[in-house]
Formats: sequence, C-alpha cells, structure tokens
Amino acid sequence: MPISLTVNGQSHPVDVPDDMPLLWVLRDVIGLTGTKFGCGIGQCGACTVHVDGEAIRSCLTPVSSVGNSKITTIEGLSTDRSHPVQRAWIQEDVPQCGYCQSGQIMSAAALLAGNGSPSDADIDRAMKGNICRCGTYQRIRKAVHTAAGLAGKEG
Repeated sequence: MPISLTVNGQSHPVDVPDDMPLLWVLRDVIGLTGTKFGCGIGQCGACTVHVDGEAIRSCLTPVSSVGNSKITTIEGLSTDRSHPVQRAWIQEDVPQCGYCQSGQIMSAAALLAGNGSPSDADIDRAMKGNICRCGTYQRIRKAVHTAAGLAGKEG
C-alpha cells in the first residue's frame, strides 16, 4: 500500500516497503539526491534531513515512521540559496570537498530554528553528530554564528 509523504511542501505517494530507510526513498524513489549516504549507521550526519523541524538521520529512519510528518531536505531549505545558513556557508567559504555539507547545513538550520543566538558550546553540541572528513569545523562554527546574525537581521 502506498505511503504519502510530504517532502519540501509537496505530496509524494510512494510504494515502498515500510522498513525502507527514508534516505533511499528520498534519493532513489523521489529523486532528491542532495541528501547524501555516508556511513549507513547514523554516525556521520551526511544524511541529515528535518522531520517536523527536527534534524534526524534519514539512513536509520524507516519510511513508515515518518507518517504525516513534514520532511525537509536540503533542496527544500530554499530554492535559491537564500536561507541564512546557506548564505553564511557561502560567505564563510565553508565547503572543502563538500560531501558532508548538506547534512551540516541541515543540522545548523535545525539548531538556529530553536536557538537564534547559540554559543560555541551549543553549536558544538548540535553539530557533534556531523563528521567533516576535511576538518572544516572552525569554518562551520563561524558560519553558524554568521547565519545567526543574518537570521537576526531578517527577523
């Protein structure tokens, strides 16, 4: 029986096994490839998406568990890179190889949605589950602070 998902504000009926990881539904069934596969065990954060505003690891999340939730992927954060986190990532030149960045951005966006002025400790805690193989952690932290400032100017 098809499951109806709301992804980036659009309804997507999908006919997949209940235990299929949300990551593979997003990438292989719906065609949203911005969310990356990294480790498959929820440790690296590359697969981070929002479910009802909360950052979750889509590689571990069975599609049946999201029900009527609103799912946001990196493609749904903004269509034109206008989200404060995306703007800050560009301004601070965060990416090196870039593979982990969609997960990093989604974790940062979830943090800032709940805490508009995070401390370094808040950022470190929120971003702890996101691994950057290139080691751009200092630029990531700076970009989160920059994004908080940009979001504050808009609010």
